[in-house]
Amino acid sequence: MQRVGRHGRQPPEGGPMENGVGQEPGTHEPPPAEGPAPPRAPRARPRLVFHTQLAHGSPTGRIEGFTNVKELYAKIAEVFDISPTEILFCTLNTHKVDMQKLLGGQIGLEDFIFAHVRGETKEVEVTKTEDALGLTITDNGAGYAFIKRIKEGSIINRLQTVCVGDSIEAINDHTIVGCRHYEVARMLRELPRAQPFTLRLVQPKKAFDMIGQRTRSSKSPSEGSVASGKGTLRLRTQGPAVLEEGPSPSEEDAARRVDDLLESYMGIRDSELASTMVEAAKGSPGAAQLALGLDSVLGEFAFPPEFVAEVWAAVCHPKEGQE
Repeated sequence: MQRVGRHGRQPPEGGPMENGVGQEPGTHEPPPAEGPAPPRAPRARPRLVFHTQLAHGSPTGRIEGFTNVKELYAKIAEVFDISPTEILFCTLNTHKVDMQKLLGGQIGLEDFIFAHVRGETKEVEVTKTEDALGLTITDNGAGYAFIKRIKEGSIINRLQTVCVGDSIEAINDHTIVGCRHYEVARMLRELPRAQPFTLRLVQPKKAFDMIGQRTRSSKSPSEGSVASGKGTLRLRTQGPAVLEEGPSPSEEDAARRVDDLLESYMGIRDSELASTMVEAAKGSPGAAQLALGLDSVLGEFAFPPEFVAEVWAAVCHPKEGQE
């Protein structure tokens, strides 16, 4: 795909551009015609086409013309003649259930999209013997919350039937489809100790040669970043998708630190939420101003003051060795 700069394509060697056509050296522009100049035709938006497959195996499809995650799922579903609600999540450039390659709000222009669809449903009974279950929850932006990480040695880690990538469909027969990941994390935290509860889970459909990854305790330096370095398509919940350069290394580092704080405070990981908070913190002179800014755009999260203070410090005054 040919890149176009901020001011359009550069003129070819040998002369200036006139209506997109190079002129020979030494020629003069024709005199302007009398009367008002004809209106210029609107510049066509770049046609971005992405390749996609079902993760458990399928032919390759081509999709384009989406501006958010729900529209992306609808395009994939149309290609493979399935319902959009069958798609649990997507990964980039791998068919495996790899949470480091999870599709968030950005897609690199050369990324290949793999859609993981509903597989078997299972129920598991859990007894909460500790305050923390050891789960990190995320969601697909289209109504499904699923398990992104299982902490080693935790309550959930001792249950072999629960795996990374499993979608949480219900808690004690109460459906949570349509809930955001932070709402599901809050429900799980508020469950009483020593009282058993039931999780209804849906695992991604797997091909015979696919082995799901049970847990991942280490954090990869590239986690949360899907930029190819040559530009990304940023999907937005409101408004059109935006074609932009990928984040700088310092912005990626700051977003990782904030994502780690989200996991430790709330039991969720969300690279797009972390990036949004980084942008807000960079424009705030202090933690108090950041708290006001976050309340105005992310008030449903109800972030505690100590968490906001740590976010501001992680972005604006990272500790030595974090850069």
